Amino acid sequence: MPREKLKVVAIATETADAGHYVLDEQIGFLLRVAMQRHTSIFTSRMIEGLTQTQFAALAKLYEVGPCSQNHLGRLIFLDAATIKGVVDRLGVRGFLTALADTKDRRRRAVALTERGRQVTEAAMVAAAGITAATLAPLTEDERRLAAKLLKKLS
Repeated sequence: MPREKLKVVAIATETADAGHYVLDEQIGFLLRVAMQRHTSIFTSRMIEGLTQTQFAALAKLYEVGPCSQNHLGRLIFLDAATIKGVVDRLGVRGFLTALADTKDRRRRAVALTERGRQVTEAAMVAAAGITAATLAPLTEDERRLAAKLLKKLS
């Protein structure tokens, strides 16, 4: 992060402590604005009308393979009700299927169908372009630093 940006964060903290609150300098506000920009880019470029959450579910299943619905939700930081809706919608579209869980016969695992695998592979290509567009205003060093700092906040 450039020193100028670090200075803004320090100033935001100091002014809030002194009783002055400037919304445009608050981290939550800045994160929301950045997320709105990213969401706009994502929505305009993602294939198959996938939402960010749907894409995250597909990409994580592609990465880890079949797993329980609850485990998938935990992996992408979604609660049980939300992941159920995501899995249901992706299943209706033919991207996911339910399999017997090899570790627990009482449970079912969700897995990508062949169509789901094809869509996920194409979506990951689109997602790389989305990431590049989102980070376009930053230098390569700033991109690495932004990712490092956001991981630290996560």
